[in-house]
Amino acid sequence: MSNPANAPGNDCHPDIDQVQDQIVDEFSLFDDWLDRYQYIIDLGRKLEPLNDEQMRDEDLLPGCQSSVWLHASGNADLLEFKANSDAAIVSGLIYLLLRVYSGRSAREIIESEPRFVTELGLGQHLSATRANGLRAMLEAIQTHAREALRHERN
Repeated sequence: MSNPANAPGNDCHPDIDQVQDQIVDEFSLFDDWLDRYQYIIDLGRKLEPLNDEQMRDEDLLPGCQSSVWLHASGNADLLEFKANSDAAIVSGLIYLLLRVYSGRSAREIIESEPRFVTELGLGQHLSATRANGLRAMLEAIQTHAREALRHERN
């Protein structure tokens, strides 16, 4: 997800904690979880579609009930992620993760806890398979960040 507001060098580039605070604030506007689920689905519709080169088998994430592709590009200084899923709610969860982590340095990604997941109560309100998929997506993002740091050292 290429987000100009999240582009480094942009004066209004919020840090990871600020983005997580924004997400929590947005969700606080909804009184019940049905509205929150709908909002997550609506966010998923904002994902840019992936092209065939970005939907390779090696970009397909294991551990997710639905098909999820995560494509990473960049280096340790700046990692960009694009992703998509064949499931609406998963696409929305991907959107949230990319909003927090895409356009960041590998070190920022590794050092940041995804506290918005806990603060929103996503773990309690998602099915076990969706919660596992969310963990798998987060782990894949962190793995890409660790690999980028390893390549930087070599």
